[in-house]
Amino acid sequence: MGARVRGRLQTLLGDTEAPGAPVPVSEPCPTSTNEARDRLPRPRTRALRNCGEPPSRSRLPRGAPPSSANGKARSLRVGRGRRPGRPRPAPPRPARAPGSRWNAREGAPPPQTPAAGLSRAMAARVVTLGIDLGSTSVKAALLEAAPGHPPGFVVLASCARAARAEAAAPQGQEQDVSRIIQALNECLAALPRQLLQEVCGIGVSGQMHGVMFWKTDQGCEWREGRVSPVFEPGAVSHLVTWQDGRCSSGFLASLPQPESHLSVASGFGCATIFWLLKNSPELLKSYDAAGTIHDYVVAMLCGLPRSLMCDQNAASWGYFNTQSQSWNLEILRASGFPVHLLPDIAEAGSVAGRTSRAWFEIPKGTPVGVALGDLQASVYSCMAKRTDAVLNISTSVQLATSMPSGFQPAQTPDPAAPVTYFPYFDRTYLAVAASLNGGNVLATFVHMLVQWMMDLGLEVEESTVYSRMIQAAAQQRDTCLTITPTVLGERHLPDQLASVTRISSSDLTLGHVTRALCRGIVQNLHSMLPFQQLKEWGVERVIGSGSALSRNEVLKQEVQRAFPFPVSFGQDVDAAVGAALVMLQKNLNQRES
Repeated sequence: MGARVRGRLQTLLGDTEAPGAPVPVSEPCPTSTNEARDRLPRPRTRALRNCGEPPSRSRLPRGAPPSSANGKARSLRVGRGRRPGRPRPAPPRPARAPGSRWNAREGAPPPQTPAAGLSRAMAARVVTLGIDLGSTSVKAALLEAAPGHPPGFVVLASCARAARAEAAAPQGQEQDVSRIIQALNECLAALPRQLLQEVCGIGVSGQMHGVMFWKTDQGCEWREGRVSPVFEPGAVSHLVTWQDGRCSSGFLASLPQPESHLSVASGFGCATIFWLLKNSPELLKSYDAAGTIHDYVVAMLCGLPRSLMCDQNAASWGYFNTQSQSWNLEILRASGFPVHLLPDIAEAGSVAGRTSRAWFEIPKGTPVGVALGDLQASVYSCMAKRTDAVLNISTSVQLATSMPSGFQPAQTPDPAAPVTYFPYFDRTYLAVAASLNGGNVLATFVHMLVQWMMDLGLEVEESTVYSRMIQAAAQQRDTCLTITPTVLGERHLPDQLASVTRISSSDLTLGHVTRALCRGIVQNLHSMLPFQQLKEWGVERVIGSGSALSRNEVLKQEVQRAFPFPVSFGQDVDAAVGAALVMLQKNLNQRES
């Protein structure tokens, strides 16, 4: 992908998943021209503010004189027809370009060389949209190229909406696609219209492993929205998510051995299709295309005749060889697998197509990148150096670091291996320890406490319980209680359950239990990828991120306690920003070539 525009992100869009509390719906975002303009940050800022947050404005006390550039109070002149004591309004200043300085005397930027002016003008026109279709929420972010900034970009606006897409599925975990698309439409409608008109590329990412089905000629229905066309799902199935557990260990053992370095687990797309082939074959006959939820969105935006998938998502489905960049077609055909449902493969970072219609003020013909995995997009958003490792604790937990160029994993899958190697960009790999047990464990614990209190005739909000238990654990600096928090098992140990050991009467307070639970989440990750191994791979710093980590001081303490090198917080990963950044870099590379 060439040289990357990346660096430190000071503040990124926070996940709407609150561990131990229901996912909040963002406040309605301003859509009027004035409100949208107020939401735009100053060009030099790198802070990202949710679109529902009102702009902050500092006000002088009534009658206080404004200060001049040198800090001294300016004298106020009384003009004809003006009330005494009121200052004459200053002439409006022109927009400030990133990296420019104001001329204090003239109120205008200093003269620029033609080259500098061209560079800034080009940067001002490079705006990309990033979308992430997550497990519980949908996010969107608008990025602009800013060559004068260390990261090379600024986040102009962002928005997030809770999907609330869970669907009744007695045999597994499914989501209603129409609710996900509704949340996506709400996000796009909340972004400033004038910025959407300048979008020159769209990047999309989303939850990996999952699978949904649709009819290629009836996948969606376009209708006229308030300002531009929008699409709604048509002949589509539910999304079977990565959390699906319908494939038992016995069923997985009955499947053919893949020709890949990655094994197959429950919740993986190909495993789910095998299960449906055996248990619900009629459902598969109703559709002629399959993909992840983000593959579906890209296909609908571009009007693709066939589903298209990058190697990142294909590897997450199973039965995909990353070296040959191809599906295990012979193995799958021999088992009766419906190979016609498998998507075509494209390189991560490439363009899938162009928008077939105008969409929320985004012009028709805008390039759309092939859908990326949310893990890779998240890492891309904040990994400044190859010596960084990224720890993300949200609903689940991921610890990832990039492997050296030329590294190739062993081609024999090992289902018991806790570390997997996922395709990244430019034919490189990420080493990933991905635990199924993260913020969802804390949420389960909170729900259990609330349910107990309801059984006792008491009603307490989950958010109150969560804040109180974190406060109690913060005061309890250590504990002998040991909790193995694997209530959801792990992909490499699907039958493992949670356990509590070393119980004593002195360790049964809320503070002890919560401290042990947070420590257990970190120690479970350590058992999957010993942190000494990171040192051997050359890791020098860990970037800690994720909603569960950012909102939990106790979890931060346990992370710092466990890792043998510096941990940096506050540089939160964001898949929507990463997806937009990939398209931003692609656009800049094309302009330079």
